[in-house]
Amino acid sequence: MSRQAVITGLGVLSPGAIGVKEYWELLSEGRTATRTITHFDASPYRSRIAGEVDFDPIASGLTAHQVSTLDRAAQFAIVAGQEALADSGLDFNRTDPTRVGVALGCAVGCTTSIEREYVRTSDSGRLWEIDQDLIVKQLFDYVNPSSLAAELARLVGAEGPSTLVSTGCTSGIDSIGYAAQLIEEGSADIMISGGTEAPLSPVTVVCFDVLRASSNRNDDPAHACRPFDRTRDGLVLAEGCAILVVEELEHARARGAHIYGEVAGYASRANAFHMTGLEPEGKEMSEAIDVALRMARIEPTGIGYINAHGSGTKQNDLHETGAFKRSLGEHAYKIPVSGFKSMIGHSLGAIGSLEIAGCLLALQEGLIPPTANLHEPDPLCDLDYTPNVAREAKIDAALTVGSGFGGFQSAMILRQLDDEVK
Repeated sequence: MSRQAVITGLGVLSPGAIGVKEYWELLSEGRTATRTITHFDASPYRSRIAGEVDFDPIASGLTAHQVSTLDRAAQFAIVAGQEALADSGLDFNRTDPTRVGVALGCAVGCTTSIEREYVRTSDSGRLWEIDQDLIVKQLFDYVNPSSLAAELARLVGAEGPSTLVSTGCTSGIDSIGYAAQLIEEGSADIMISGGTEAPLSPVTVVCFDVLRASSNRNDDPAHACRPFDRTRDGLVLAEGCAILVVEELEHARARGAHIYGEVAGYASRANAFHMTGLEPEGKEMSEAIDVALRMARIEPTGIGYINAHGSGTKQNDLHETGAFKRSLGEHAYKIPVSGFKSMIGHSLGAIGSLEIAGCLLALQEGLIPPTANLHEPDPLCDLDYTPNVAREAKIDAALTVGSGFGGFQSAMILRQLDDEVK
């Protein structure tokens, strides 16, 4: 008997939203949450805007010890994880821990803490050798990004497979794809999965400045990310986290769980072309979409919504527009498309999971969130990008895609189960 992977719990920390309820309200209303950076003095940098999470760790239930020792990305994962676990209704005291695993996505790990500790122990870089008497005991955890997955495993006592997936900006979708594969092959019955990222530090900002990948629309941060708009000039960095409970279908049904949807198909490809460059035809993303469709046994006409990567860079928007046309043919022109980064920015390894969570809510609510800030459509991006206002629609299956530096291209099909369709 084949095994199916379904989603039974959601937890979210996003710019402009703490928790799933606020997150859906933000997306469905088309509100933007990008602003001038407040975490540090960004005045020396080309791009001085970001999507920041208004996160109070103590108010969110973390202890003073956790706040003082854990990187912000780990704090995000624990708090969003707690929301997802509560939403799932799972009782881990009655669950075999060897059948529970973790697959967590993150692109830049504990970069913020590493930079902070270097600045502190080197007197802001003045000292050639750092003062070892000042080194915190947690420095190894900061250098080793798998510590993030370990924290999530400790949260539930998971003794099954535990993995940190780091494939750049596709980490958040790849982690859930990997979790679904472990469920389907029988290696686990429950996977705590998703992506977390807290990259807003000077070193990250300057990296994107050097690439000229980020928007420098510093005088209008709320409208800076403009996917598919003729005036777009780059992405807006962000932080955030989404944790999902991925569960084997019959296991979920046996306990009467609410099922948001099924991970019906997933695939990833690489373009072996350029570290940051993309070819406009979107061939590799198209191949990932084709494989995901075959796995899901869905024809292009069965897709009711596309959640775009929609980073707001010139080449990405052309690339995925080409991929959608290549894979979906003429039907691509009939499918509503939208991009959440226009509202919450690009949280690197977390964004794919935030987008999957949003897609599952769209399936459940029958509402397609809009692409914000789309006022002057690029004539080369000629699909239906749902500009500025949400749209009611019955969606049985959604396609979500991710594109990352290094040439990573991922696609996932999310589908409502027949007995879950309202």
